[in-house]
Amino acid sequence: MTDSEARRITSSIWLGYNNAFLQIAMRRLLPISLCLLALPLAAQQPQFHAPPQTLSVAAKSYILADLQSGQVLVSKNAHERVDPASLTKLMTAYVVFAALYQKRVTLTQAVPVSTRAWRAQGSRMFIEPKKPVTVDELMRGMIVQSGNDASIALAEAVSGSEEAFAQAMNKEAARMGMKNTRFANSTGLPDPDHYTTAYDLALLATAIIRDFPEYYPLYSLKEYTYNKITQANRNRLLWLDPNVDGMKTGHTDAAGYCLITSARRGQRRLVAVVMGTASESARAMESQRLLNYGFQFYDTVRLYPGEQEVVAIPLWKGNQDKLRTGFGNDVYFSLPRHQTDKLKARMEYKQPLLAPVAAGQKVGTVKFMLEGKQVVEHPLVALETVSAANIFGRAWDSMRLLFN
Repeated sequence: MTDSEARRITSSIWLGYNNAFLQIAMRRLLPISLCLLALPLAAQQPQFHAPPQTLSVAAKSYILADLQSGQVLVSKNAHERVDPASLTKLMTAYVVFAALYQKRVTLTQAVPVSTRAWRAQGSRMFIEPKKPVTVDELMRGMIVQSGNDASIALAEAVSGSEEAFAQAMNKEAARMGMKNTRFANSTGLPDPDHYTTAYDLALLATAIIRDFPEYYPLYSLKEYTYNKITQANRNRLLWLDPNVDGMKTGHTDAAGYCLITSARRGQRRLVAVVMGTASESARAMESQRLLNYGFQFYDTVRLYPGEQEVVAIPLWKGNQDKLRTGFGNDVYFSLPRHQTDKLKARMEYKQPLLAPVAAGQKVGTVKFMLEGKQVVEHPLVALETVSAANIFGRAWDSMRLLFN
């Protein structure tokens, strides 16, 4: 194969964004080699150039993510293992929410209080052994009051024991892609085999908001009263920032002061995870700094709607010679402000692409670039099902491919 022939094997399409609508500059698309299809099609963590504003966060590790785009805006030591403290209770809640969805427990179900739950160390909602408490009350006591006794009681109600419940927690963590996380208990009390990362906690917080929106409002409650004892939510930002509506605080000597916050402005929602700050006020201040940074210096835009044709690519041995392709879902991007016109995308797809092709089938990738560096990539999928041509059509295309 000559160099000129090799160059004809690959080609690109560049897409630009301007004034909140994607402008597509079409040029002729030529085949790419099969080896390029071996590249992973799943979205990758983006690496943005920082906006022209220095960000200093006094925390051991942190991460700020945008839920619409699924992109990380800024982070530090996000994959470094840390003690999760009471942030553990986010996974405890997730497993309980799943049990409610599967009707293995109900909100009104009375839960007997074991001696183990009653004697739980650390923060408590003050449940009593001879006074049954409902699942709904325990959820509020765990989420708002950060009750370790509530966490253990819920774990026992769902799985029979806290040890069995921890196994369920680890199963969910693995399913979510929390690769550097392991849970040994439902409370977050220190254990050598109990750890996570800021990145993994962002995945977990996002999963709760996405999968269980009916229970997410519990994280915005400012106080809860049980057994005639009223305790305030320790998340100070619920009082200081009207856009903040969750999520959870944590503290141990090993972990320092930690906070996961979520805030929504308009259609945008950001999640900030701050680990290992020096005080309660510091974790609130640093979380607020992260959220303000994301809302002020980044825009999130819909570049392309799902199920809308991006380009029709050549199709061989089918009952039509073109295949409509696009994205399976809306494509959102979080971009530094005033840089949206610099976003481009390179489309790569297999040729020859042979019928039959099913709707939703991956046929290539679209790699989005910012200033020459890849930000993220999305799968290019078929928007229609195309069956194989009859024997004469297939034979004709076989002959054409032979000469091509």
